[in-house]
Amino acid sequence: MTAVVVAGRRARHRRHALTAIVLGAILFVLSCIALMVGNTFYPPDEVVRVILGETVPGASFTVGELRLPRTVLALLAGAAFGIAGVTFQTLLRNPLASPDIIGIAEGASAAAVFGIVALSAGGAVVSTLALVGALVTALAIYLLSNKGGFAGTRLILIGIGVSAMLQSVVSYLLSRAAQWDIQTAMQWLTGSLNSASWDRVAPLALASLVILPFLLAQSRSLGMLQLGDDSAAGLGVRVSRTRLLFIVGAVALLAFATAGTGPIAFVAFMAGPIASRLTGPGANLLVPAALVGAVLVLGGDLIGQFALGSRYPVGVVTGVLGAPYLIYLLIRTNRQGVSL
Repeated sequence: MTAVVVAGRRARHRRHALTAIVLGAILFVLSCIALMVGNTFYPPDEVVRVILGETVPGASFTVGELRLPRTVLALLAGAAFGIAGVTFQTLLRNPLASPDIIGIAEGASAAAVFGIVALSAGGAVVSTLALVGALVTALAIYLLSNKGGFAGTRLILIGIGVSAMLQSVVSYLLSRAAQWDIQTAMQWLTGSLNSASWDRVAPLALASLVILPFLLAQSRSLGMLQLGDDSAAGLGVRVSRTRLLFIVGAVALLAFATAGTGPIAFVAFMAGPIASRLTGPGANLLVPAALVGAVLVLGGDLIGQFALGSRYPVGVVTGVLGAPYLIYLLIRTNRQGVSL
């Protein structure tokens, strides 16, 4: 019996490692395409020279100032969306409990649209407002759902209600906006990498550098929380403290990513379930979900730029992919339960 258990664990570890390697290879290929392909094709040696800091006529600006920050932002934002989504889905033991379903992304959107329409703000101010809006919305949802004890179903329902309310706020602001503000707001609401720059990359990179190591170090506790509060407490997990820390970390990642790119639809929602299918049961999903999220954002951006005959923001592509996946998960959840 012991040998069977050990063999099963080794098989799971091999599958988990193989999944991470394959996803990493896909990301490498997509990154190479994103850096080399465009209106002008630059060969790999010139791209490498630009990355190493050399001055290459033409390529230094196109690759170093346009394509490279766009690619890095896509990778970081996709990983942040993926980790934030799978954290909420694991904590609440429900694949529908994604931050863009329960209202946190809408909090960022409402704050950003308010800044664009009411304050005529742009750039860093809009990003800061989106960051604050996501954090305040998450705090409000958590406090409202935590009365009488934490309940995942109550949090989801309150989040959906808050999301609907904030969507109404966005619609009202857009109805009162000038035509040029509507165009700017809609571009932000769609979720796009078109405004990518090193100024947008830096805050997200710093947040990821601080938050990701903590979440990865505590990933074992996250897996235990999926077993239920009583079981996790019996295994030595400080349930309330651990849950709060994971929620704060996931919301902060989501907020910084949304501030940099806008609310890219369904990435946080899809990354966790896809990673779960790839790695199999019992696996730690944080790293696979981060890789899947990065693949979705970078791949969706390449599709939107080059594969559809006209250029579309990445949020349009992920929205087209995510809507039928949401319907599939609703049907599957209704038949089999709510676990990932």
